Amino acid sequence: MSTDVDIDFADREQILRLIDNVPAMMNDGKKQRKHNTGVYFHHVPINPFTGLCTLDYKQAENQGWFKIDCLNVGIYSEFSSNDEIDHLLEKDPAWELLEHREVIEQLFHIHSHADTVIRMKPRSVEQLAMLLAVIRPGKKHLIGRSWDDVEREVWVKTDDVYSFKKSLSFGYAMAIVLQLNKLAYGSF
Repeated sequence: MSTDVDIDFADREQILRLIDNVPAMMNDGKKQRKHNTGVYFHHVPINPFTGLCTLDYKQAENQGWFKIDCLNVGIYSEFSSNDEIDHLLEKDPAWELLEHREVIEQLFHIHSHADTVIRMKPRSVEQLAMLLAVIRPGKKHLIGRSWDDVEREVWVKTDDVYSFKKSLSFGYAMAIVLQLNKLAYGSF
C-alpha cells in the first residue's frame, strides 16, 4: 500500500524541534542525501553517522515504514490568526484579479506562471486547483485547453512525469484564495 501524506506548516522547523523524528533518505544510486521534506515520527533504522533513515524512502515504504512530508508553506505566516483565515475563506474571491500580472506575481505557486493564469482565467477553486496541476511537467499539455477537457484528464495518474495530486492542488488553491482575498479585502 502506498502512502503520501503532506502536512503544511508556516515553519516546519518549529514542529520538528518539538517532536522526535528521523529524516528520510533518498538514494539515486550514486549518492545518498536527505529527503527534502520527508520524516519519520516512529522508530526506523538510523545511520549513526548521518542521522538519516538507513533505507531509501521508497524502499522504506515497501517495507512498511510511514513517511510524512512536512512542507514549508511560508504564506501562512502572512495571517495573524485562524480567525483571519476563516474570515478570508468566507469571502467570494475576486477572480478577475487573476487577470493582472502584478497580482499573480504575488501569489503562492503561480507567481511565475502569469501568462498561463491569464490565458486560462480560473473562476473557481476547482479551476484554480486544475491550473496548479497543469503547470506541472506531467500535465503541461493541457494548458490552453477548455476547462472541460482539462477536467477529464488532469487527475488521471501517470507515472512518467511529475504532476500534482488532486488533494494537494485543492489545498494549495485554497492557500492562493487566502492570499487573493487578503489582497482584495485587506486584513481581518
